[in-house]
Amino acid sequence: MKSLLRSGKRRTAIARAIIKEGTGRVLINGKPIEIIEPEIVKMKLMEPFYFVEEKTRHSVDIKVKVKGGGYMGQADAARTAIARALLAWTDSEELRIKYTEYDRHMIVGDPRRREPKQFGGPGARAKYTKSYR
Repeated sequence: MKSLLRSGKRRTAIARAIIKEGTGRVLINGKPIEIIEPEIVKMKLMEPFYFVEEKTRHSVDIKVKVKGGGYMGQADAARTAIARALLAWTDSEELRIKYTEYDRHMIVGDPRRREPKQFGGPGARAKYTKSYR
């Protein structure tokens, strides 16, 4: 049986998606996608499926494992992994164009990362304040 592995990243969150023939089940860290909370995260995770044909959606199983980051970063990483897996499975240039027109970050990762803390302050840009009184 054919299966593919694709990954997605967002800041410190990393997702691995395994896609194989099946009945249309999508599991995120062992949970069905239908019961993921909060609702905004579930909507973000469902985005890649809006552009795929119904028969393709119901003929594959996708298992996603996500770690690191917060819940929204994990959702973005999982969304990218799912979109890449569906692209590899269908091998469709039309689907690639649809994803790119909707949101380029469904295929291409977002390169932004946290800036490291600098000396002389509590964070990357902020500086300690000094009072003369």
